Amino acid sequence: MINAYQIGLLYKNGTYVRMLKEGSYWIWPAQKVEVYHLTMQFTPPCELNILLKDVELAERLHVVDVKDNELVLLYENGLLKQALGPGRYAYWKGIVVYGFVRVDISKIEITEDLDRVTLLGKVVAPYVRTYTIESYEKGLLFVDGKYVKTLESGVYYWWKNNIVINVGKIDTRQLQLEINGQEILTRDKAALRVNAWAQYRIMDIEKALLQNKEYEKQLYVAFQLALREYIGGLSFDELLEKKETALHERTSGPSAGGQTSATVLERVQTMADVLGIQVAGFGIRDIVLPGDVKDIMNQVLVAEKKAQANIILRREETASTRNLLNTAKLMEDNPMLFRLKEMEYVEKIAEKVSSISVNGNGVLIDQLRQLFTTSK
Repeated sequence: MINAYQIGLLYKNGTYVRMLKEGSYWIWPAQKVEVYHLTMQFTPPCELNILLKDVELAERLHVVDVKDNELVLLYENGLLKQALGPGRYAYWKGIVVYGFVRVDISKIEITEDLDRVTLLGKVVAPYVRTYTIESYEKGLLFVDGKYVKTLESGVYYWWKNNIVINVGKIDTRQLQLEINGQEILTRDKAALRVNAWAQYRIMDIEKALLQNKEYEKQLYVAFQLALREYIGGLSFDELLEKKETALHERTSGPSAGGQTSATVLERVQTMADVLGIQVAGFGIRDIVLPGDVKDIMNQVLVAEKKAQANIILRREETASTRNLLNTAKLMEDNPMLFRLKEMEYVEKIAEKVSSISVNGNGVLIDQLRQLFTTSK
């Protein structure tokens, strides 16, 4: 019995005879019938070319041949169901509407009209390579070790095959380089440890990645040598003075580091141009003194502060003496002012006296009366 939506293939002694459609059939014992459902993929029990010699059977089948460098996307009723690799496939015509999209995966570029949903779906994703370049990045595309082009920000899709693809990405934002722990001798042989910083931005990605190896290390060495050359030409006192000047300019003016930064940046810029880098700023963060020099500097600082304190003390004493002189002149010209001042001091003394015991003749009492009474 061959039911609806079924096809039977009749074999006699293992040899294909013909196709049987829906209906009832009597067969001999040496004959055999293989029954297939029309909604399923057709998997032949023998070489497919033998069966395709039957013209009627060949007209009922979709035969898909997939080469080694191809991929065929199988759609059933408009829905993507499977990605067919190299081989030969057969599907029944009629009930299920099949669609086939053939793609060439021997290249890396996806030139076929496939949307992102298809490329990222579970059926096609295993055959696709995905690279993302962020908005603040640029990339260099290398195919089999050869530079091809510069990639702007975005998402890129390529076929996955035996072609080697590498993407070198670089950050185009402003970056900071720390130059710490530099042991440097000044012109007068003072050993210092200097911590500095530098800010830079990569302007030419091809120079930075293609023409130079480890551009960041090269930039670090350039700043290191320029800093050593600059500090080595200054005495210790000159260096401290220039650092204080640079600090003042950074905090109160539009300059970014003053003469120190300008000098070091000028010496580094030539190397930075070779690296494809634009240097934005430089500054000395710390100057660490050795122990003996630090003690000497502390002694100098203490002496300077003591001298400043003595100057202020003398200035205040002079001002106080001048005020006393002016007061004395006013009292000399005005006896009543003198008497008021005298009463002010007597009042201050009286505030501290709780009781007075007087022993003696009348002269002492007269003197006290003269002190605490005002003559008219």
